[in-house]
Amino acid sequence: MRKQGILNSQLAGLIARLGHTDTVVVADCGLPIPSHVPVVDLALVFGVPRFHEVWQALIGELEIEAITIAQETPATLRELIMLDATPVQEVSHEELKKRSSNASFVVRTGETTPYANAIIHCGVPF
Repeated sequence: MRKQGILNSQLAGLIARLGHTDTVVVADCGLPIPSHVPVVDLALVFGVPRFHEVWQALIGELEIEAITIAQETPATLRELIMLDATPVQEVSHEELKKRSSNASFVVRTGETTPYANAIIHCGVPF
């Protein structure tokens, strides 16, 4: 058994397959997910798990080159998403939904805050 890190076997396996420039969407429970994009559905009930809980777990596992958020993203989530020296691109919510169709996978949370979505652009640690 793992001592730390992500325990969800589906999520851990998908993370292990990521490469440089791949993208991962962390989504609220209402974001429409294209049918061809794999989904790790962590949503249990409204509000569980929260976006910030999933975000913290993922940023501990991934090398992040950039982040894309919607212009409509609330200030409270912006503060959480902003990482030191990591470029953040803002696009419309409609554009973010379009870009999610190119993601390696989507992690669906139970978050109910509107526009609580972000795209992680994977980097390399060397």
